[in-house]
Amino acid sequence: MDLDTNKSLDHLLGALPSDATESSALAITCHTLYEKPLKDFTVENLRVMIGQSIGLEFLIPLAVELLRKNPFVAGDYYPGDLLSVVMKVAPGFWQTHPDLYWSVSEIVASLPSLMSDLTDAVQRFDDLASFET
Repeated sequence: MDLDTNKSLDHLLGALPSDATESSALAITCHTLYEKPLKDFTVENLRVMIGQSIGLEFLIPLAVELLRKNPFVAGDYYPGDLLSVVMKVAPGFWQTHPDLYWSVSEIVASLPSLMSDLTDAVQRFDDLASFET
C-alpha cells in the first residue's frame, strides 16, 4: 500500500466521531494524534492508537516496518510494548489483512532465535564475572 505519511488519520479516514462527554486524557491524546501527520508518529503514538484500534489499516503497516527492524522497539512502557499491542489487535482485522498477519507472524517467529542470541550474550557476560579485577 502506498501511504502518504504527510497525511493524518483525519485526512485519510475523515473526522473522528467525538463523544462530547469523553474528556479523559486518553481520549484527548487520541483526538490529538488523529490530526497528527503519520510521518511524525512516534513508537508511543503508534502504541496508543493501535491499542485503541484507531486507524489500524494505516498504523499497523507503520508498526510492522519498525518491528522488522527491532521487535523490541519500545514506546513509553517497556521493550516490546509495540509488538505486544499489535499482537492484541482483534482477529477480525487480521482476517481482512492476511498480508499484515503474516508479516507479524514472521516477526514473532524470529523471536526465539533473538532470545537465544541474547541468552548466549548474557552467558558470555556472566562468564566475565569470573575474572579478577
